[in-house]
Amino acid sequence: MPDASPAPVLFILYVADQQRSRDFYLHVLGIEPELDVPGMTEFRLGSGAMLGLMPEAGIARIIGSEPDPASGNGIPRAELYLTVADPAAALQRAIEAGGVLLSELQPRNWGDNAGYVRDPDGHVLAFASRG
Repeated sequence: MPDASPAPVLFILYVADQQRSRDFYLHVLGIEPELDVPGMTEFRLGSGAMLGLMPEAGIARIIGSEPDPASGNGIPRAELYLTVADPAAALQRAIEAGGVLLSELQPRNWGDNAGYVRDPDGHVLAFASRG
């Protein structure tokens, strides 16, 4: 009988150095990846979501290189918003792992307490707790 449970949603970040990004997210998330092979690292974020890390060179072979995925490095166009039990600790782990603080942990006008960092590839991460 086929598995009726839905597959998790996979969000993939294109990264310059898969190992560096793997080590960063391993430290920040505090969990081991479920998949870690050349070309893809995956972390389970919850029961319905996975975070994938794919080398820019690999995705360029799939989607083409115009524009080159590496040319968008460091340009904030989206964020990974993670609701966690202790956003201050998560923010600190991200900074210790090489993340750059963008905005201190503070109450936000939507009711959450959130802080923002940039990962080594320039992706924006928010660590938040619900108000």
